[in-house]
Amino acid sequence: MLSGLFNRGAKLGLRMLWPLMTTSDDSPLRHATHEFVALAAKLEQGGGPSGAERQHRHGRLTARERMERLFDPGTPTLECGLLSAWNMYREYGGAPAAGVVTTIGQVDGRLCMVVANDATVKAGAFFPMTCKKIIRAQWIAERARLPLLYLVDSAGVFLPLQEDVFPDTDDFGRIFRNNAVISAQGIPQYAAIMGNCVAGGGYLPVMCDTLLMTEGSGLYLAGPALVKAAIGQEVSSEELGGASMHAAVSGTIDFKEKDDPTCIERLRRLMQANQSAPAARTPPIAPTAPERDPSDVYAVHRSDAGSQYDVVDLLRCVVDGGSIDEYRAEYGCSIVCAYARIGGFPCGIVANQRKLTQRTMPGGKAGPSKAGAMPAVIYDDSADKAARFILDCNQRKIPLVFIHDTTGFMVGRDSEQAGIIRSGAKLVNAMSNSVVPKIVLITGASYGAGNYAMCGRAFDPMLTLAWPGGRCAVMGAAQAAGTLLQIDLAARERKGEQVDDAMRKELLDAITASYTEQQDIRYAASRGWVDRIIEPHRTRDELIMALRIAAQAPVGELKVGVLQT
Repeated sequence: MLSGLFNRGAKLGLRMLWPLMTTSDDSPLRHATHEFVALAAKLEQGGGPSGAERQHRHGRLTARERMERLFDPGTPTLECGLLSAWNMYREYGGAPAAGVVTTIGQVDGRLCMVVANDATVKAGAFFPMTCKKIIRAQWIAERARLPLLYLVDSAGVFLPLQEDVFPDTDDFGRIFRNNAVISAQGIPQYAAIMGNCVAGGGYLPVMCDTLLMTEGSGLYLAGPALVKAAIGQEVSSEELGGASMHAAVSGTIDFKEKDDPTCIERLRRLMQANQSAPAARTPPIAPTAPERDPSDVYAVHRSDAGSQYDVVDLLRCVVDGGSIDEYRAEYGCSIVCAYARIGGFPCGIVANQRKLTQRTMPGGKAGPSKAGAMPAVIYDDSADKAARFILDCNQRKIPLVFIHDTTGFMVGRDSEQAGIIRSGAKLVNAMSNSVVPKIVLITGASYGAGNYAMCGRAFDPMLTLAWPGGRCAVMGAAQAAGTLLQIDLAARERKGEQVDDAMRKELLDAITASYTEQQDIRYAASRGWVDRIIEPHRTRDELIMALRIAAQAPVGELKVGVLQT
């Protein structure tokens, strides 16, 4: 089955070699990657072998088997949201990957977003995160003008959680609204019903441009049991909503197919005949190998508190050799800005510097002075530099790649007097109004306003990637736990409670454990704030795929409004 960036053979081959690659280095990043690879393999199984066997008994393929037949053989794919709903809905037995697979891949040479219900997970029912995941897939497809292919096999809304699935702007109904809007924009949408399609979920395929349906599938607003209970009518599933009925009587579907394989073959032919979808982009410049081996990222990166590394060394493992032109390299050094190419695709890179640097401060008669700049911290001069760099990339119409490893903006008297808030606002303005595609990679910390300034999820990144072991929160666990403990202790003191050292330690440990869980990048991915966790040594290939997708996105006119100066 296809999953992730590479086809099945390549991916499994690399996983089998993994122990050989890690014997000499047991770094925290490698350990976190080990854990992620094992977790990903488990999540890819969806409802497990018993669910797959059930699909096969009904003569149906699983969601991933359908995708494997649909995508062009041997071409890379990019799955979004594998960790959606991770560790959520445990009282209902969980919902691996939120019961739906959303993957960008090539169909007849065109990049498409494929959304496939996983019927091995609660019969493909819609949980709250299922809706959010599909809406996110639609947003990416709309931004990059990717054709949308829906492989439908769902029992509809998961009723125990209907209040969190049904009504809001990021819930079930928004999917159908998006179907209509995307169609109006001329972006092709195909739906293939290969199983159940019940109740409100029936609107999704019917609102697509082209609708296919396999024999033995069902499409109806109410199933036979509900019809009998509601109006006393006894009717078979085929009469009510079978493929033959919809093909010959209601006229709802466009193509009736015998089974999954023939349906997928037809879908590929229909994509071949559609000339409104562009061919997948090729790099405008011949790619060159990076200066360093991509696996050297494990040797370069440091995640321990207080440790340092040079982010430029990290870039040399990722970008095309000889392509880095660092912008204002001697100014605002706590952020590295550089024009570069990745796989032949030009881009602008904005990356947090994780080593101690020096700032040159203006001086009087004595001349300029030097001051240290802390690692991973954004200073006023670096914010100013990054803002101008972002605007220049928009002028050049090249996508932006933001690489996060930041604890946030510098605080204190000197920083405030230098105008850190003004400079930060300028950076946020330039980044928010940027019209070129924005891609995010979280390699370490992504805290507080630093997350915002580096194009966090609230600022419409086209794709957000992250390394295992990354952290995303308002602040680090140690600082947050200390603050929350003081609040808790003050509340207890007002109630007259006495807190001894043992209880203080117990409270601190409990708060720290809770906050540490919430800052884990897997927690962010489970809530849909990160699209994809990646293996660090594959970062170059992942970004090449992301830039191929970005190359299809239209670029509008840049307007920034009132800009702080």
